Amino acid sequence: MRFPLALTAKIARHIIRHKIRKTPKFALVLQLEPLHTCNLTCTGCGRIREYSTSLKDMMSLEDCLASARDCDAPMVSICGGEPLIYPKIEELVAGLLGQGRIVYICTNGMFMRRKLRDYLAASHQPQQEPVLARLLAEGLITDKEAEVIRKGKTDGRPVIEPSQWLYWNVHIDGLEYTHDLIVEREGVFKECVEAVKMAKILGFQVATNTTVYRETDVRELEEMFKFFSWLGVDGHTISPGYDYDAAKKDMVKRLGRDPGEFFLTREMTRQKFAKIEEWARHFTIFGTPVYQEFLAGKRELTCTAWAIPTRNIRGWKAPCYLMTDGHYPTYREMLEQVQWDSYGVVDGVARDSRCENCMVHCGYDPSGALGTNYRRGDNWRNFKYNFAARPPRFPHGDSIHAFNGYSVGKGHLAEAKAVLRQDSAAAAGCGGDTSQRDDLLRKMRKPGRAEAKPQ
Repeated sequence: MRFPLALTAKIARHIIRHKIRKTPKFALVLQLEPLHTCNLTCTGCGRIREYSTSLKDMMSLEDCLASARDCDAPMVSICGGEPLIYPKIEELVAGLLGQGRIVYICTNGMFMRRKLRDYLAASHQPQQEPVLARLLAEGLITDKEAEVIRKGKTDGRPVIEPSQWLYWNVHIDGLEYTHDLIVEREGVFKECVEAVKMAKILGFQVATNTTVYRETDVRELEEMFKFFSWLGVDGHTISPGYDYDAAKKDMVKRLGRDPGEFFLTREMTRQKFAKIEEWARHFTIFGTPVYQEFLAGKRELTCTAWAIPTRNIRGWKAPCYLMTDGHYPTYREMLEQVQWDSYGVVDGVARDSRCENCMVHCGYDPSGALGTNYRRGDNWRNFKYNFAARPPRFPHGDSIHAFNGYSVGKGHLAEAKAVLRQDSAAAAGCGGDTSQRDDLLRKMRKPGRAEAKPQ
């Protein structure tokens, strides 16, 4: 099967139950944001800027678990911010699994190996020495870290451990140069790859989460899928980059850049995703084939943002994950009070101008699962896609030039570093003139420049 039977059955039962009851609106996935603090400043993400006045605030563990019960979605995506910064992330994961939820931990990967080492320390037995030896041989842990693991974990807290109901969902927006450029820090891609490798060795399920932007090279996406398929990743979520308000404001204010140069229009999305159905035949792409047809421009869908609600420190965010017109104390109040007919695009016409270019999965993927724009044969297509054989792992991932940036000395700051070295040497002999450096640094505040990308 393309997807685990237990997960597919759980979601199918949830949908069928509500269809029988004729529930007009219900949740499929809860986007749970226990905090908005993050260790990265990704281009295109407006989250930490939108909630800049409350970055130190966090939802309590009890509030998080109560929110999952409130909307009763079968799947919870723990996001943020960076969820691994949340002090009780282990207790949150354990609590959600205890409620019978499918859990996705959406992470940028930077703290992931630390949590994996905690799991090893909590479960270490002498017979696990071959695993430690493999991790050491592949450079995924150090000798010092291995010794700490051998001493065991004694703080009594739970750890994040492998489960058929749990996925690590790692943010990957391209190969090394592109990804590090978008997250605005060198070395992040390499850390993500090492975290993915370690998680797979330890028996975890791992997915990747990719956003496509105007400058995204479609050929690079295919190379990315091949590389992570070779690493044994269990699936991929992919969605178009959308110019929502918080991200646009951040891009203008912080980077001095025109959002129109970065985000996709609807027509551009269809061009970028023209081959998504072909990708789905070769790689395990999460999402319904109906949503894939929508991205490829073969059909229209209406937005069902209420099916993937967002709960954060201020309440239930409405109308969707990306747009904010208010926060509500309960999921039920949000469902009843939001004027859902005022949002989305219907027959090519945007009900709200902010929705015009949105084709994001959190609004439209559930439309394919729920049949809100049903066509004859849709249910069969979804069934066939879910129960089809999983595409085989790509056999030649070592041939992919994945480490094409920081690892080979061509990271996104390489140009700046070279000029700084040159400028410092020149300034020492000509009275401290740093005009060349200052001019370059102004340019480097505009990440994503196609002309800067190494070939």
